[in-house]
Amino acid sequence: MRKSGFYGFLAIAFMAVFFITPLSATPIKLSYSNFFPPGHIQSQLAQQWCDEVEKRTQGQVVVEYYPGQTLTKAKQNYDGVVTGISDIGLCLFAYTRGRFPVMEAVDLPLGYQSGMAATKVVNEVYNQFNPKELQDTKVMYLHAHGAGLLHTNGKAVRTMEDFKGMKLRGHGTSAQVIDALGGTPVSLPMPELYASLQKGIVQGALYPLETNKGWRMAEVVDYLTDSKSIAYTSSFYVVMNKDKWAKIPGPLQKIIMEINQEWIGKHGSAWDESDKIGLDFFKSLGHEVISLSDAEAARWKTTIEPVIGDYVEKMNKNGFDGKGIVDFVKASLAKNQ
Repeated sequence: MRKSGFYGFLAIAFMAVFFITPLSATPIKLSYSNFFPPGHIQSQLAQQWCDEVEKRTQGQVVVEYYPGQTLTKAKQNYDGVVTGISDIGLCLFAYTRGRFPVMEAVDLPLGYQSGMAATKVVNEVYNQFNPKELQDTKVMYLHAHGAGLLHTNGKAVRTMEDFKGMKLRGHGTSAQVIDALGGTPVSLPMPELYASLQKGIVQGALYPLETNKGWRMAEVVDYLTDSKSIAYTSSFYVVMNKDKWAKIPGPLQKIIMEINQEWIGKHGSAWDESDKIGLDFFKSLGHEVISLSDAEAARWKTTIEPVIGDYVEKMNKNGFDGKGIVDFVKASLAKNQ
């Protein structure tokens, strides 16, 4: 009887543990959609973020990572997070032009010199304005690439006159810059650019130096026009579905937010390091880097000023303080450049 009583006690204890602990023992599973291919440094950083979340939450939060548009396409990335197709998403604001009016100010051609500076600017802009356009998700963090420069295939661009008749890939602000300088912008997501350059659908594109290696674009272009006087950036979001975020216990949310702050700097540094690698790869293929004269660079800068003015005017018409937003971006860039 004593023996049966002992086993009975064990059975009761086992059942108590079984029914009390499953909720705390079962990990919270999240999905993460990213358009960058797996081998790209920005994709690798996203994967490392997933790993770090699992590590620091001691396996209580597990993130399944889907790079290369395998879960949602680039242009559907944000809406995919809002609707719950993915729990987390990383993509460009510019791929859904008009959806993020305040954040688009960061992408204006203001003469960006580095990814770290651009990354600091985009996070400062978000923190300053907390725009309504991002309030249907939980923002993890933001980052932005270095100077967006002109790359061309088959034809060098040394003066503004060389833009005439050229079809050049551009999205968002970069498309407006191309148009202002006399070219014809063609909207293409980055995963489609390589083949489009190969086939002659476009003759060039504005993009950061890292793309030459990260997306191997240097294989299908011949010239780089160093146009830093009008360099734009493209800013990126990492956002989470609000309902999914709300289901994560407060202590785990705190851990994730701490990781987010660390990853801002990691992305900024990675953009700058990969720009150096991209330029080296471009030069290793024997391609030409074209430097604009001071006079020509100033001419380009004057020509694209209406792009900034149009943004301010459009924002003012829609009830925003367009000048105030642009002035804040300029001041942030001057401080962080």
